[in-house]
Amino acid sequence: MIGIVVWASHLILSGSGVHSPIALFHFTQGGLARHEFTSTHMGTQWKIVLYAATETEAKAAAKAAFARVAELEKVMSDYDGTSELMTVLKANDSKPDTPLKLSDDLFDVLCKARKVTTETAGAFDPSVGPLVQLWRNSRRTRKLPDDDTLATAKKLVGPDLWTLDEKAKTLTLKHARMRLDLGGIGKGYAADAAMAVLKKQGISSALIAASGDITVSAAPPGKSGWTVDIAPLKKDEKPRRLLLENQSVSTSGDLFQFVEINGVRYSHVLDPRTGLGMTGYRSGTAVMPSGWQADAYTKAALLLAPEKAQALLEKHGGQMYLAVKLKPDDTPTVTQSKGFEKLLNRD
Repeated sequence: MIGIVVWASHLILSGSGVHSPIALFHFTQGGLARHEFTSTHMGTQWKIVLYAATETEAKAAAKAAFARVAELEKVMSDYDGTSELMTVLKANDSKPDTPLKLSDDLFDVLCKARKVTTETAGAFDPSVGPLVQLWRNSRRTRKLPDDDTLATAKKLVGPDLWTLDEKAKTLTLKHARMRLDLGGIGKGYAADAAMAVLKKQGISSALIAASGDITVSAAPPGKSGWTVDIAPLKKDEKPRRLLLENQSVSTSGDLFQFVEINGVRYSHVLDPRTGLGMTGYRSGTAVMPSGWQADAYTKAALLLAPEKAQALLEKHGGQMYLAVKLKPDDTPTVTQSKGFEKLLNRD
């Protein structure tokens, strides 16, 4: 995820995070004080900007929200061997093709992921874990996996290999050694959950940022929305500035995160259908009603035909900006929803 800066809140997504929330600064506006907190979860820095009447109220709300993110990290992480996800996968290794009981959180996020998988015919698929492991190694070594290794991993990936039982809240994985990766939806899902906590704490105006994923609630006092800048495709271009309220935005692409192997430029964005990184040059921004949608549908949009991606996002009340080019010097072909234009803040 790349290239998002929030101007209205005076927030720049840079700097190092810490494991417990730290208040950075605050000021008063419209009778409410603005507070900013930072913490590290899911391998990235999280920031919360909120408006509250007192510092005590702000700290309590931020602490509760970050605690919810930490809770979900223990559910969804594929790095933590003790997470619920990894515990379930290990149980499947011992006895594959057996229904496995899930917590409400893990079942819910997998149901949402399944919805995107179905709608995109596998362009987005959390069962891609075995291919993700191979591609991480390829990016590190700059060597593609051999054909046999890639073919073996592909046999463990696909929408038809994992099923969910809504009544029993179970997951069934057809083969041992299958691996689910929720990296394409997890941060957005956690941001939604954290925002729900803030609202329960009485915070009506807040922003949650995790790398290139941003979720906002009501506008700051005296403002018509949160202003978010999306980095341009070229250094000499101005960023696109969006004005958002009760929405989420995510930007993904391969402008900066890529690797060249055997003269071919591969993105860090993995295509489940090939098992390799996406080729060409693509950058996509999705504005959606929720964080999980922005997170997941942005990834899918990069791998779908632009017209199909646009129709899919608009079907769910979202807007898209997608730029595609085949070569570095090509002029990008831009596909943009009509509603995206309305979100642009020209101030």
